Amino acid sequence: MEQAGRIALLEELRTRVARIERATGAPGRIALPFGLAPIDGTLAEGGLAHGALHEVFGAGLDLGHGAAAALFAAGILARAGGPVLWVSERVDLFAPALASVGLAPERVLHVEAGRSVLLAMEEGLRQPGLAGVVGEVFGRLGLTASRRLQLAAEASGAIAFALRRSRRPDDPALAEPNAAVTRWRIAPLPSPPALAWAPDTPGLGPPRWRLELLRARGGRPGSWIVEACDATGGLALVADLADGPAVPERRRHAG
Repeated sequence: MEQAGRIALLEELRTRVARIERATGAPGRIALPFGLAPIDGTLAEGGLAHGALHEVFGAGLDLGHGAAAALFAAGILARAGGPVLWVSERVDLFAPALASVGLAPERVLHVEAGRSVLLAMEEGLRQPGLAGVVGEVFGRLGLTASRRLQLAAEASGAIAFALRRSRRPDDPALAEPNAAVTRWRIAPLPSPPALAWAPDTPGLGPPRWRLELLRARGGRPGSWIVEACDATGGLALVADLADGPAVPERRRHAG
């Protein structure tokens, strides 16, 4: 059987097992819902799985794309509660930005790990009591390393995020397969005009992202236009631009 056929078969088996677990009440991973049905409906657990590795990267190389990916992860962990380990090559974490999406500085333990980011992530995931572990990963995230992170996350129940960083736009490392349960791509978009009578004055409204779910184990891909994480970590769909079923115009926060 060709590689593509084996991968398709494994994904189908995982989907069937997940359906059986939900139908029989068998225990599964706890999930943190976004509180937005179009997004939660694409995920096998009805939300972002605890005890799992998730991959996030920006759609471009500039600072805005990297910041959007980091704030997406921070907003989710803000709603998860508990302490968070944030691992990067060097000290460049901007605590006020994390606080703006609900992840208070006193909840974050920042580790400067140099080239040992993956090792520090794994060690952190093996410690009890953490709500999540975030690692800013340059270069490759292969099957062996990502599988070790996935197993460590499963054992502790923490949410693990690999924030993929790259120094080149065509980096093949970003396309390599790995053991992450979901893969997300974030692109910042221009903010809308805040005033209906001043449509030529952009940038005053809430910031927007294009949120793409490229891969989800047991789920299906999707793409949405959302208002970026607010002060509680919640997202909101932009009804008139979302690539999917529209939602009411009122802001719908994640629960």
